[in-house]
Amino acid sequence: MSEQFDAKSFLKTVTHQPGVYRMYDEAGEVIYVGKAKDLKKRLSSYFRTNVSGEKTRALVKNIAKVDVTVTHTETEALILEHNYIKLYLPKYNVLLRDDKSYPYIYLSANQHPRLTIHRGAKKRKGEYFGPYPDGGAVRESLHLLQKVFPIRQCEDSVYANRSRPCLMYQIGRCLGPCVKGLVSDEDYQEQVNFVRLFLKGKDRQVIASLVEKMEQASQQLAFEKAAMYRDQIQALRRVQEQQFVSQDSDDDLDVVGIAHENGMACIHALYIRQGKILGSRSYFPKMPAEADITEVLSSFVCQFYLNQAEGRVIPSEILLGESLGDEQSVIAETLSDLAGRKITIKTHTRGHKAKFQKLAQTNARTALISKLNHKLTIHQRFVALREALGLNTLERMECFDISHTMGEKTVASCVVFNKEGPLKQEYRRYNISGITGGDDYAAMAQALERRYGSQIDPDRIPDIIFIDGGRGQLSRAYDVVAPLMAEWPTRPILVGVAKGTTRKPGLETLLLTTGEEFTMPSDSPALHLIQHIRDESHNHAISGHRAQRAKVRKRSVLEDVEGIGPKRRQALLKYMGGLQELKKASREEIAKVPGISRALAEKIYDALQH
Repeated sequence: MSEQFDAKSFLKTVTHQPGVYRMYDEAGEVIYVGKAKDLKKRLSSYFRTNVSGEKTRALVKNIAKVDVTVTHTETEALILEHNYIKLYLPKYNVLLRDDKSYPYIYLSANQHPRLTIHRGAKKRKGEYFGPYPDGGAVRESLHLLQKVFPIRQCEDSVYANRSRPCLMYQIGRCLGPCVKGLVSDEDYQEQVNFVRLFLKGKDRQVIASLVEKMEQASQQLAFEKAAMYRDQIQALRRVQEQQFVSQDSDDDLDVVGIAHENGMACIHALYIRQGKILGSRSYFPKMPAEADITEVLSSFVCQFYLNQAEGRVIPSEILLGESLGDEQSVIAETLSDLAGRKITIKTHTRGHKAKFQKLAQTNARTALISKLNHKLTIHQRFVALREALGLNTLERMECFDISHTMGEKTVASCVVFNKEGPLKQEYRRYNISGITGGDDYAAMAQALERRYGSQIDPDRIPDIIFIDGGRGQLSRAYDVVAPLMAEWPTRPILVGVAKGTTRKPGLETLLLTTGEEFTMPSDSPALHLIQHIRDESHNHAISGHRAQRAKVRKRSVLEDVEGIGPKRRQALLKYMGGLQELKKASREEIAKVPGISRALAEKIYDALQH
């Protein structure tokens, strides 16, 4: 325990009321946030002579200060604790890294509604169905809906400007409301109503309605229309067969399974609406070593459902693989208050719900084994590479690559790996400027200077810097990095990765700054790791380069003419009737545009001709 913190004096000031406490280290960082029904009782348990649990002992050693906030109820304490965890991300709390916005299917409120994917604030008028676990689930659903119910998915701007139907109409995936006379408003609205019912999970009602319509059409001898309804019924039946449906059930619940092993946990959530699995997702919370499984699950449920900013709909029932102990009733009460209706949390069930529970547990266990194996594979590859290069330690690697087209729009990439694999949040791209086009040596030098030229955090000093290129590129890189490394506490080694003569994977030559060159067997785990980081840097550079090229294509030639701002550019295009007409115009014609002088007309003419 920190010498600066006097636990005895502090505990005398603590109340027996419910509330939230924040523990700080000597640097003033919040290292743990907790809630308690009785603050004095809970906080006293941390400062006993014999504290149980390695995690708690490590936490107590680092405490320099404790802040206490009293609340009226346990529910208030739970919400405040969640807000503090989100704000501080303390190192000794279990943290759910779930910062993505959840996608919805959006049905617009136009005369001819459009179906599309939606993320973010629900500002547009219309109906929102979801949330779905990921974008893939939404796209799959949209693709399926387009096959069964041919309503439009095109942008409003495309829909408003069509004079003849597009390919989607030709292949029977859209009724073509954009062109007058192809479909009546009533028929289009009928299909929209079917989609609405289907997305609400009422597919049995849709099928019953379609059967009725088919019979009516056949009685009226409208056999083409009857055949269309028949095809829709068959398509919907196939969809039903593909989904795991509990018999005659309107279940609206989330099922949460958990698996825990080797200091890692996986939580798998199944989202079930109207008796069908809407989707599922695995979560791997960031957790301190030796965290208790109940604490992990309780933290997940609180953070997952209290995070209302995600627009997540809380189902009326949550089924868990493990009990939350004493906190279960408090969490259920808090969620009920938030949702404005009764939310039930259960841990044991029978019948068809038990199948869902078993499925969630199986998925959690499978995903955890897969993750552990991946972690083990990465670890084995790191060990193999460390041994191959004769290093004492290997915690972090960085790799650089250059991309350009015929010397234009050069982009350098830097990707970072640690023992977990790719650290994507630390990837960087550098737009290279002020060099001769196609000079890869100068581009690499500029990227390295920008990466390592300023103060570098000692924890972020790599053990290996890979350079994608041959001997010349490696020598140039060493000339740049060597002076910068003089101040560093540890010095990384530079390794060049040169492609073989046939440029096939597995024939790479590794180059060291000592002049040594060697190759590795194609099945070597060390080589697989080098190929992985090299491919990542290559792909990262290319995607940056493509973005640069796309930016250039969208850019107007007039933007590069000095003295031409947005207003003059707009005046030129309006007066001349577009860019093509402006390109054909003479200097004299350009000078006639209001606000354009003769000298400026000369500049514009020269820019357009070249």
